[in-house]
Amino acid sequence: MNRVKFRSNIIAAIGSTSAILCSTPSFAQSVSGSEERSVAGTNGSELASFAPSVPGSEDRSAAVPNGAAPESVAQSVPGSGDRSAVVPNATALESSAQGGSGYEKRATSFRITLNQDNFFGFNPAFQGNVPINATTDFTFYGTFWTKPAFGLGLVNAGDDLWTEFGVGMNFLAADGKLSINPQIGITNGALLSGGARSPSVITGGVAAPRAVTGSNFADGLVPSLTVNYLDTKLEAELYAGYYAALRQRSGNASLDFLHTWVNAGYRFSSIVSAGAHYELLSNTRNTYPGGRTARVYQWVGPYVQFTLPRGFFARLTAGADVERGSSGDFYKMTAGFRF
Repeated sequence: MNRVKFRSNIIAAIGSTSAILCSTPSFAQSVSGSEERSVAGTNGSELASFAPSVPGSEDRSAAVPNGAAPESVAQSVPGSGDRSAVVPNATALESSAQGGSGYEKRATSFRITLNQDNFFGFNPAFQGNVPINATTDFTFYGTFWTKPAFGLGLVNAGDDLWTEFGVGMNFLAADGKLSINPQIGITNGALLSGGARSPSVITGGVAAPRAVTGSNFADGLVPSLTVNYLDTKLEAELYAGYYAALRQRSGNASLDFLHTWVNAGYRFSSIVSAGAHYELLSNTRNTYPGGRTARVYQWVGPYVQFTLPRGFFARLTAGADVERGSSGDFYKMTAGFRF
């Protein structure tokens, strides 16, 4: 089913007073690389469905080589909107080689990524890493979903914006080249749960549509996994996040989404890398009256990334939406820096 028909069916089913977004943080989120996590949302003027990723998101993704230390460990951040970036850390690799002693030499880090694409819009994200031992970090992340359509009502002025926050653990392997970062987060707003709704009013034996009157704390639950690989020549990332409605789970206004992507590339130098990207956003559960599940998009295309010392990077990804019934291209850009 194409996105236009999908959107029309949902709007007709829930009435003009309900806001519904069937997209996926992705959601992810995404922060780029492991720092993006993306959520799926609406595209431009169209009322779409979900987005997350850090986590965007997200292209919650981008590998971030560190100048003179290209073989350093990857610290990841989820995304969203697109939310991802591989962040090498020279001291982390050194500590890992010491077999657990000296892990205090790995400093804490905090990364901010600015993400934007043609589906999720602008979704900045952050992730912090706190070393626990030579190969393990405690992580926390957040994504600021700024798309007005993720809020309440079909027409939204920017209030009740969707907000995502979570925590996790980052595990280093393969001498710091491999980073495995499971996380669990919550979303706040109305996108997944449908928001707080007015009592049902029956007129002439017919129940009128229930209006959305407020947003929800813990609107949804977001388990996710981000895996990054980085060495002197290759970089790769896998992200998978599931956005599940936590409030009104058994009601008639909740949505679930799956957001996932994978990309891999070649590092031509410590500054320039390029590769290929695939991303999927799918609405897997829809309890709105007359609602149906559907894939929102499938994106395929190349990316190019430029990385400067100290963790500064920028990535542009673009290509085609190959989902059946879809048309047009996709594009996403991520810029990040670390403190």
